[in-house]
Amino acid sequence: MLQKNKAVFLDRDGVLNREMGDYVRRLEDFHILDNFEALKILQNKGYLLLVATNQGGLAKGWYTEDELAKMHLSLKETYHAHGVEITDFFYCPHHPNFTGDCDCRKPKPGLLLQGIEKYNLDPAKSYFIGDRERDVEAGTAAGVKGILINSDQPISEILDLID
Repeated sequence: MLQKNKAVFLDRDGVLNREMGDYVRRLEDFHILDNFEALKILQNKGYLLLVATNQGGLAKGWYTEDELAKMHLSLKETYHAHGVEITDFFYCPHHPNFTGDCDCRKPKPGLLLQGIEKYNLDPAKSYFIGDRERDVEAGTAAGVKGILINSDQPISEILDLID
């Protein structure tokens, strides 16, 4: 039997980059937080690093998929330059007021379930670090342990909660 992988899912805004009110809409406003060493420690413990983020601004037309891709590439390249590999990004492009209900918008577990399936993850050995209660709820619904941090709180402060 193939051994399952383990991962740390990370919310984006307020965890990997500075929270900017409603939405970060442009690459120029995308300020990456220094969680390099903390994520390197998790990576060295064998965790895949996956981003799971609601991006309802897409549904509202506030930015494009192209602009979002630029932000995610910037995040991936910046972390890579510090020896950290972000394996993948999962995002929900929906907003209930504009596109109706969906299965991927947190607190629903859809984004995490996509990652669990794609990377053969063991949810019981995986975590979700987020700065909102809905992140923890999504984690719980997917069978992943949710860890709530304050927006812009360094991930290094919660490393002892992860095996």
